[in-house]
Amino acid sequence: MLQPKRTKFRRYQKGRIKGLAHRGSRIAFGSFAIKSMDEGFITSRQIESARVAVTRYMKREGKVWIRIFPDKPITSKPAEVRMGKGKGAPSHWVAVVKPGRIMFEVDGVPKAIAEEALRLAAQKLPVRTKFVVRPDYTEKL
Repeated sequence: MLQPKRTKFRRYQKGRIKGLAHRGSRIAFGSFAIKSMDEGFITSRQIESARVAVTRYMKREGKVWIRIFPDKPITSKPAEVRMGKGKGAPSHWVAVVKPGRIMFEVDGVPKAIAEEALRLAAQKLPVRTKFVVRPDYTEKL
């Protein structure tokens, strides 16, 4: 599972997700990608599950880039504990995703294989996504 080696603080406030993604909204490494259409928190388990789905379908050919990283701790209090007595302990890590954010990129495989692999990855994620192709991409014969 992905998680930071260390952070400045152990616990963070939840915050609100508003606006569109400007940073990380263009394809930078591969030829194909999935782009988020919703905002939301994506857990490290969901990211890992999507990564496994992509690499399995591509039969470990080509290259996969994960463009999001879970750097926000989410806390929870234990079951059957009364309210109060401070904030709970960190339970898992999430990546904050805004609409327009590129989440996974793929290269080194034909378009049809990349599209299906990223579709399988998108099923593992809690946000609506869109398959996008690099603007200067040309199919190699």
